[in-house]
Amino acid sequence: MMENEIDRELLEKIADMLGKPVGAFNIRKDTGCDGRQSTDHIHIDSRTDGHSGIDIRVDSGTVGETCHIPAIITKPGIQETVYNDFYIGDDCDITIVAGCGIHNCGEQASQHDGVHTFHVGKRSHVRYTEKHYGSGDGKGGRIMNPQTVVYLDEGATIQMDTSQIRGVDSTKRYTKIVCGKGAEAVVTERLLTHGDQTAESDMEIILDGEDAKGRVISRSVAQDDSSQVFYPRMVGNAQCFGHVQCDSIIMGQARIKSIPAITANCTEAQLIHEAAIGKIAGDQLLKLETLGLTEEEAEECILKGFLA
Repeated sequence: MMENEIDRELLEKIADMLGKPVGAFNIRKDTGCDGRQSTDHIHIDSRTDGHSGIDIRVDSGTVGETCHIPAIITKPGIQETVYNDFYIGDDCDITIVAGCGIHNCGEQASQHDGVHTFHVGKRSHVRYTEKHYGSGDGKGGRIMNPQTVVYLDEGATIQMDTSQIRGVDSTKRYTKIVCGKGAEAVVTERLLTHGDQTAESDMEIILDGEDAKGRVISRSVAQDDSSQVFYPRMVGNAQCFGHVQCDSIIMGQARIKSIPAITANCTEAQLIHEAAIGKIAGDQLLKLETLGLTEEEAEECILKGFLA
């Protein structure tokens, strides 16, 4: 596990790992398992349905535990689709740290498609973080297509924080969350593209149960000749509250398309959406430059704060 500097860099970038993690974990490397550990309350097993991936089962009443499930690719030419299913019992409070990193120094593209499905029990709370990162000086692409589907039972909540840090050439993200009675989903998405990278994000939050709540916060930066498309949707099928907010900074010759949508199928649904795309304000740059920063340093400081 973490045999060399590349492994260590990728795992630190995507999962904040500086050694063997505490608690349950499964580390995937180059299509295989590079380390696994279950705990008394979190059980990780290989799938038995013919698909590549794992099943994670969390006992009811599990509180204060963390499960790390990062995946890394360090070779060119790898193409994989991985299915990870989570079964979380009632009255849990846990943190799940995922993420994918690809280091490609070759000519062939490497691609990781991760399909995560969550079944969250009554009154359980899940914090889920997922970071994507690419590195390496090869011409082969670094491609990641994450798919996340979440089913929240009565009173359950999920706080999902996803981010694309740097170096991912192409990504198509799909997220779907179905909220039952009194359930709540909060999704924060951060995305950075540069060069000629492309990114698409397709997100749907379905508020099915009475008093369900949903919130989407999307922040992105598109630099150089990169392009981004966002399609977040909030659907209210009962008395509920939903809010979609998309903010983007555009630079160079980049292109951004943001298409937030709200659909109310109940007279008691309260739904809001807003979107903004713009460049860095000149007065912000000037203020930082008067403090001694170069224009490039000032831009980097503003972008870090925006994506934080």
